Amino acid sequence: MKAGILGKKLGMTQIFTDEGGFVPITVIEAGPCAVLKTGEGKALLGFDRKKEKNTTKPLLTMYKKLNVEPRAFVREIAFDSLEGISAGQEVTVDIFREKDFVDVTGVSKGKGFQGGVKRWHWKGGPGGHGSMHHRRVGSVGASSFPSRVLKGQRLPGRMGNKRNTIQSLEVLKIVKDKNIMLVKGSVPGANNGYLEIRVAKKKEPAKREQAVKPKETAKQESKQEKK
Repeated sequence: MKAGILGKKLGMTQIFTDEGGFVPITVIEAGPCAVLKTGEGKALLGFDRKKEKNTTKPLLTMYKKLNVEPRAFVREIAFDSLEGISAGQEVTVDIFREKDFVDVTGVSKGKGFQGGVKRWHWKGGPGGHGSMHHRRVGSVGASSFPSRVLKGQRLPGRMGNKRNTIQSLEVLKIVKDKNIMLVKGSVPGANNGYLEIRVAKKKEPAKREQAVKPKETAKQESKQEKK
């Protein structure tokens, strides 16, 4: 199943179970998202309003044709079926239900330029005086052959600030009136960071409750046959 919505991370908190334990949760503002364009099983969604003066004229013209305010966060989301979804409409958080599983994509927190001990969890060198190798880089290349540093070495560099996806997070609660979704666990990024929320690839959504008529008992069936 393919479906999704855009949202914003509001923060983390916890809820308590009946047994007295607690579950860490992330509070997400999911939608409403304006549908800007549809085609080929995908819908272009826009979330969070922004000022017209900060919007380019070509985009502003498109928004005015759709009678939609300019959006700050725009992404393309795949849907299994676009039935009932067209440009100018809105997608709300009620496309998900409790006990569904979602994949949440965001940009992780940037931590700047970091050394290998923090970035790659190196053990580090001896801590005594005179070692001169406490947290520094050791040997990284061969000698005469190949006379270069091989690609893929785990070295100091920029840490974080990358697109990251956490898969199969359970939806614990949906507050439709406030467009709030409570998800079990943590999601990438800082508070107020934008997120892409899609139906989980590796876990099936929760089964919807359907009204099932009770089956007739064998006795009732036999009575009907006699009649």
